[in-house]
Amino acid sequence: MKRSVSLLCAVTIAAGTVVACTPKPVSADPTVDSIITAMESGEAFGEYFDQSAEVDDIFTSTYEGLQAESVDVELHDIDQNDSRATANYTITWDLPRERELSYDTSMVLTKANDEWTGRWQPSMVHPQLGANQHLELRSIPAERASVVSSDGVELMRPGLQYRVVADMREVESVRAFAGKVAGAIDEAGGKAPDAEELADEMREVDGNYSVGIFDEKVGKKLQARFTEDPQVRINEEPALVVRDEGFARDLMSRVSNLVSDDVNGVNGWSIDVVNDEGASFTQVVEHAPDPSPAVRVSIDYDVQRAAEEAVNLRADSQTMMIAIRPSTGEILAVAQTEAADRDGDVALSGQYPPGSVFKIITAAAGVDNQGLTSDSIVPCPGTMDIFGRIVTNYNGFSKGNVPLIDAFASSCNTTFADMSTQLEPGQLADEAKQFGLGIDYEIPGLTTMTGEVPHGDTPLERTEAGYGQGHDLASPFGMALVSATVANGSTPVPTLVSTEETKVSEKVAPPSEHVINQVRAMMRQTVTSGTAAGMQAQGEIFGKTGEAEINNGSHAWFTGYRSDDDIAFATLVVLGGGSETSVSITDSFFQNLDQNRAEPQRE
Repeated sequence: MKRSVSLLCAVTIAAGTVVACTPKPVSADPTVDSIITAMESGEAFGEYFDQSAEVDDIFTSTYEGLQAESVDVELHDIDQNDSRATANYTITWDLPRERELSYDTSMVLTKANDEWTGRWQPSMVHPQLGANQHLELRSIPAERASVVSSDGVELMRPGLQYRVVADMREVESVRAFAGKVAGAIDEAGGKAPDAEELADEMREVDGNYSVGIFDEKVGKKLQARFTEDPQVRINEEPALVVRDEGFARDLMSRVSNLVSDDVNGVNGWSIDVVNDEGASFTQVVEHAPDPSPAVRVSIDYDVQRAAEEAVNLRADSQTMMIAIRPSTGEILAVAQTEAADRDGDVALSGQYPPGSVFKIITAAAGVDNQGLTSDSIVPCPGTMDIFGRIVTNYNGFSKGNVPLIDAFASSCNTTFADMSTQLEPGQLADEAKQFGLGIDYEIPGLTTMTGEVPHGDTPLERTEAGYGQGHDLASPFGMALVSATVANGSTPVPTLVSTEETKVSEKVAPPSEHVINQVRAMMRQTVTSGTAAGMQAQGEIFGKTGEAEINNGSHAWFTGYRSDDDIAFATLVVLGGGSETSVSITDSFFQNLDQNRAEPQRE
């Protein structure tokens, strides 16, 4: 091409014509194309610049700092004169998790001896880069959410837990080391493992062994104790920290495990201009984090405290109490003594004969299937022989023929045994399901069992079931649902965490309004003039007492609701004797609750 241009000039001059003929300038395009190709392919391109080492170092640092998956460079134009060219282009970085960074910038080239060379400037990588700087993708942590009670109290807040990790590669005498670690945990106030058992477990590990996780109070003491010890490392880990140590300990642990991911939110991200040491100079891009809202649990702070105080009045026994909000199904409190804790979550899933609290179901079945009302006259003799089964009232009391509401309030075993015997097989079990008893509820975070009512194929089964004996079984949770059904008119779906859905084993039609109204009247009279009379707590309380006889004693029951503040309850004292025990505990519960609510505003 150069040669043909010279020949044309010679011919033109010979012809006597004056023509200005200049060779075509060398284009910067090939050099720019080579640089862009190398940028996109990840190859070194410093050879095209006057400071080759620095070019490759900054670009590589940016590529790695952005954690880029690829880069695309789109050339827009090249502004060129004899010795200088400016290439304008858009760089688009593909970042992890489908993110993208795109911006316009440019590079300058100069020509010497018909060769184009890039003039190194950090701005060719990004307009805001300076010397010895590169881009870096950084995470902006979302603020972790709290866990709040249904009455707005922060039950758990974001904090730290401390994990004790033993490096078994540094340990020579495992037995001595295990004793040292267990002793340090005990001195710090933590629950120390048995040294012998700890040593046996440690011998099975060749690397790191997690001894346990501890709260901040214990963890900081352990940090100070093992600061210079290469055998032990104390790791700080994000955790939900309880507001009050000891408050609903088992429940809070379950909630923490259930919502640990929900409280994290979505982290934001930024692109920062940083130096070689990682210090940030400025943010090029910022995407704010999206924090999660507070996780709301059904537990009511005041109700739970009041329940815990109440059951501990009989700390010597397996005493337990459940409180539920009838209108919503929110589980407001689960409280049980340490004696009950030894058998697990018995307030939620323990199965006990319900005794006379089951008469709520029998009364409903009589109204529903036998045309009874609370005013119907029924027999209440001291004893009754029903198909060979001798049924006796407490201390053998007799009331003769009385309205059903009086028989209920006085808890006549003979009345309800007779009534149940006259039901058809399956009617009592079906009625129980209308009140939630015998239905299974899958509540995330909890293991529950409501109870079981026999089909009643024989008269004897129906006789004993009518007053809560025989094969009837119920948990405090199940009986609290029964009372919640009376209060609400239908069985509420029980819940613990607002973001989690409870699964119900089967759908059952609710009791009729007529049945509910009759049962309410009977439960109210039980408290005003029946077996639960004399309660000192304020408000309109409805209830039913029960004493369930077993071989070596009897269980004390009381279940019902207070309409003033929408709380249904069930209280059980295992082998507690007469129902006056459970009534007294429940009375204290409501008095404690009213006092808690009268306290100054909580933080």
